[in-house]
Amino acid sequence: MRGIRGATQIQENTVQAMEEAVAEMCHALCERNQIRPEDIGWAIFTVTRDLDADFPARAARVRNGWHQVPMICSQEIPVPGSLPRIIRVLLHVETLDRPVRHVYLRGARALRPDLADPEGSPLPGGR
Repeated sequence: MRGIRGATQIQENTVQAMEEAVAEMCHALCERNQIRPEDIGWAIFTVTRDLDADFPARAARVRNGWHQVPMICSQEIPVPGSLPRIIRVLLHVETLDRPVRHVYLRGARALRPDLADPEGSPLPGGR
């Protein structure tokens, strides 16, 4: 099993903003790592304290078809000075025979610039 991380930042605490960002992040994770929902053992989503409009797991289920993926949502530790409106995910995936590609989108690229796509695009060719 391998762990794959992802993060994104939303502009406002709304259901629509969270759903769009989570769908984009989950799609990018699956696309970059060539994984299907059935390859995912479980997913843990976390949000910063300023996000409470919805559960990110609901968006993954509805928009990405992760109906059978066991998921849980939690709140990040509110560290002073940390980036606001961040959604993170940790996927536990069946062993991959290729390198893992983590996904850091939007403002969350600042969390791990060493792992973020240099073009700022979540997918080859942009998106």
